[in-house]
Amino acid sequence: MSDIKRIETGPRMSQAVVHGGLVYLAGQVGAPGASVTDQTKDVLANIDRLLASVGSDKTKILQATIWLASMDDFAEMNAVWDGWVPQGHTPARATGEAKLATPDYKVEIICIAAV
Repeated sequence: MSDIKRIETGPRMSQAVVHGGLVYLAGQVGAPGASVTDQTKDVLANIDRLLASVGSDKTKILQATIWLASMDDFAEMNAVWDGWVPQGHTPARATGEAKLATPDYKVEIICIAAV
């Protein structure tokens, strides 16, 4: 049986969990109250940092789930995403609208990647 490695573990959750050659990232959010563009940049930087901490990177993302507080922000978020995601290595992706933990959050992204 594979070992389970937890990254940045807190009392409620871990920011990442590695198991069976995969890394599962917790939902990443940006600075509360910042613009959709800035929150998306923060989220993607967090994803880069967490993936690097386990020996992975954005070319190995298998699936991304993106939650937006409003689908009106879809184009603004995609403008940042499209500049970040490596062409030829785009993951399976879904985007939806949801109430996030606080109204100050506009974007949350969850990823699963190969290690």
